[in-house]
Amino acid sequence: MWQRTQLKGRAKKVLKGNYWHAFAVSLIILITGGSHNHGEIGSTTGGTGSTGAGNVINLDYEIAFLVGAVIILIVLLRILIGYVLEVGGRKYFIRLSEGESKISYIGYFFRRNNYTNVFLTMFLRSIYLILWTLLLIIPGIIKFYAYRMVPYILADNPEIGHRRAIKLSEEMTQGEKWDIFVLDLSFLGWIILGSLALGVGILFVQPYYDATNAELYLKLRKNAIANGLSSKHELNIKI
Repeated sequence: MWQRTQLKGRAKKVLKGNYWHAFAVSLIILITGGSHNHGEIGSTTGGTGSTGAGNVINLDYEIAFLVGAVIILIVLLRILIGYVLEVGGRKYFIRLSEGESKISYIGYFFRRNNYTNVFLTMFLRSIYLILWTLLLIIPGIIKFYAYRMVPYILADNPEIGHRRAIKLSEEMTQGEKWDIFVLDLSFLGWIILGSLALGVGILFVQPYYDATNAELYLKLRKNAIANGLSSKHELNIKI
């Protein structure tokens, strides 16, 4: 069993003296793997006559093309770079909880021979989530929490197969999804407070949230090993 207050209290302790390193890692994760904001292209009006209308149409096409190119670039960056940076960031927070603060972990899996497996597993995870969400919103949310631990599992063992990583995450979160959801809700007050400063304040809450999620993973990992769902050897834990 785990309690929200314990996880968050532990997260605060590990961030002491390491906050700005953690902030940098969280910011990189957020920028390269976070939310995609979809802007709306409004119709431009003005001028009279057929020539003016033609110019407006051409301008709309150019803007639409530019915005489309930017969106494609963001998606490609997320897929090719963001997935691996996210797993590296999760490794940083795991190691931070264990007493080691090395910001270089963010790029750890670019320097190893595990890029392909990390990329493939995270890509398939995203595809599965999209498909579940297209099926129905509620199953999509459930699977979002079921697959929550995949990047952390990869951070521990980047050589683990994609099927095994996803299955182990589902097993780790079995019976825990509601409590994890409530844990997320417990940050709502911080998010609202952070959004009051033009949304910039949310960035400063992110390291606290990421550190808490790493503590959650460590608890679920411990339970998984104790219950025979995994082993120290599989997750590269030093005995």
